[in-house]
Amino acid sequence: MILIEQVQTKKQQRDFLRFPLKLYKGNPYFSPPLYMDEKKIFHKNFVYNDCCDAIYFNAYKDGVMAGRISGIIQRAANEKNNKKQVRFTRFDVIDDEEVAKKLFEAVEHWAVEKGMDEVIGPLSFSDLEREGLLIGGFDQAATFEENYNHPYYQTFIENMGYKKEVDWTGSHLRVPKDYDGEVDQLAAYVMKRYHLHLGTARNTNEFLKKYADDIFELIDKSYDLLYGTVPFTEGMKKMMIDNFKLVVDMKNVAVVLDENNKMVCFGLAFPAIADAVRPSGGRLTPMTLIRLLKALKKPSVIDLCLIGVDPEWLNRGVSIIVSSGLMKMLQRPEVLYADTNLNLEENYAIQNQWKRFDEKKVKLYRCYGKKIK
Repeated sequence: MILIEQVQTKKQQRDFLRFPLKLYKGNPYFSPPLYMDEKKIFHKNFVYNDCCDAIYFNAYKDGVMAGRISGIIQRAANEKNNKKQVRFTRFDVIDDEEVAKKLFEAVEHWAVEKGMDEVIGPLSFSDLEREGLLIGGFDQAATFEENYNHPYYQTFIENMGYKKEVDWTGSHLRVPKDYDGEVDQLAAYVMKRYHLHLGTARNTNEFLKKYADDIFELIDKSYDLLYGTVPFTEGMKKMMIDNFKLVVDMKNVAVVLDENNKMVCFGLAFPAIADAVRPSGGRLTPMTLIRLLKALKKPSVIDLCLIGVDPEWLNRGVSIIVSSGLMKMLQRPEVLYADTNLNLEENYAIQNQWKRFDEKKVKLYRCYGKKIK
């Protein structure tokens, strides 16, 4: 017997949070989120409560936890796009199509009750969180920022009538073997031609104090038309700054300013930490902290987090400056490659930027949609 329960009690919350950790235990490709961060979705003061409505469901088969799913009404996104959409996210399930079907029926029924006419996903509260269903690259380790799921998820979702909305690709970048420094030369030329300079800071705190507001403003401008994005709230900004303090290394960030110190582009990269948190299931044990410190101090892989270019500067070649900075990161002897994380398939600006590197596309993610009215 399959029973679907709305998550309300503390036990149901624990079941919801722990289910993927049990489902993927021992899987070398799954990257758990930090458990302490995931618990916040059930807090009364959760940062997205001011712009979202959310519901959570657990599935039990013969009394045993067998799946989970969450539905989200992102009011800011719906208002921005003039849509009546519910997002599904945090979908995990055993290899049982009937369990999956009942979970989605619960979200779809809730969506109709709320006056919505479409379900899309996997998309979470904002594009700052994990999004997309893995449909290619199951033999590749997910980064800390990426979902991982079994191949049968795709079959279940498509059998329920969900169709492709957008795809994202994920690539590994290396310095080309025949690299002759051309990117660095072009970057220097663009900097000189447009009287640009790099922003400076003595440490992470100073960097965030000087540039965080401009970075958020530039993200809102440059990401505005990309799929699934929503404007930053003050709570989201604070959350990001708190997270950045933990992982930002001045060697892995760059902001480019014009002669009036106005930001025209930026790039943020983080040391890869998925391997550090995987063994503990995302819990911050003493050994996890030791692995984290090691990964942050001397990373072998760099995760690309955010790149933004002022739309007014897109056709002036300033993105070459970010490419030059990344090329320098990849030339460090300890760094094996950079992982791009998810890039929209139709974001031609970013897709073309990676052609300057030795690029290998290794992962493919998909967002689905289904009309329910």
